[in-house]
Amino acid sequence: MDVAIFGAGIAGLSAGAQPVSARHNVTMVEKRVGPGGRTATWRIQTTIVEARFDRGAPYFTARDAAFAAPVERWAEAGHVARWPAAGYGGWVGASAKNAPVKAAATGLDAQWNGRVEAIEPCKLSWILRRERASSVGLSALVLAVPGEQAAELLAPVAGARAEVATSTASAPCWAVMAVLESAGSCEADVLVTNSGAIGWAAGISAKPGRSGPEAWGIRGTPGWAVEHFDENAGSIIRVLMAAFAKRVGALPDALAATAHRWRCARSSSAGGLLRRDTARNLGLCGDWQAWPRVEAVGLSGNCLARAMCG
Repeated sequence: MDVAIFGAGIAGLSAGAQPVSARHNVTMVEKRVGPGGRTATWRIQTTIVEARFDRGAPYFTARDAAFAAPVERWAEAGHVARWPAAGYGGWVGASAKNAPVKAAATGLDAQWNGRVEAIEPCKLSWILRRERASSVGLSALVLAVPGEQAAELLAPVAGARAEVATSTASAPCWAVMAVLESAGSCEADVLVTNSGAIGWAAGISAKPGRSGPEAWGIRGTPGWAVEHFDENAGSIIRVLMAAFAKRVGALPDALAATAHRWRCARSSSAGGLLRRDTARNLGLCGDWQAWPRVEAVGLSGNCLARAMCG
């Protein structure tokens, strides 16, 4: 089959894993400039040095055997490493958060900057209409995107499935990424509060395989993000940095800081790992299918991959 997988994050790349790509003609379509989705790496250039940040979750776990197996292979290849500061079972990308997804995308036919505007059923196939690109006819289609994006594409062609996706609304999130002159008074690599403004904070430069200046990712709680959703980035930086300093003590001067707002950060659950319409060759996977964890994303994609090869 000619299969298109829209979304080159962990879910999509797990769905397009080697057994699937060997059996079918698989094309990855991603709206961003590279793989990673919500595990993408963000770069900040200061007057002295460039710093790289993990924009999404600071680490991930691999407790289920179906997901642990590929993670162990990533570890053997040097793409991921254990991070003791995150507690038992914590893993991070060895050079950047998106290291494993970049490795997984190697060798796949991928189309970047490929925002999908609409999907249309055509007998037993699909037509994928993309922004500023020709339409593509497909034998099968996989949507590996957040529930809100899936719902928008599904609404005109699969109303019932769109309703399920809509019911799994995601909580937003504000994240601040700051480069400091020095380590200052914060001795821990991970600070988890889940109260007030800060949900967690992680020292990026302290992760295995990382180097560079003292860099911290500070993420607000979902409730706080809802209350401050429409505020500007400058205000968010001031508030979250002040809350961080209140927890750890006076901070060194920041060489640079930026804020990023996730509209779809923490999903709710549709109660399963995947949904697949075999009659129309349509597959859906992602964290909104199961629970909001990186591991759940990988399991959802793996489960769909097994179904595609079954």
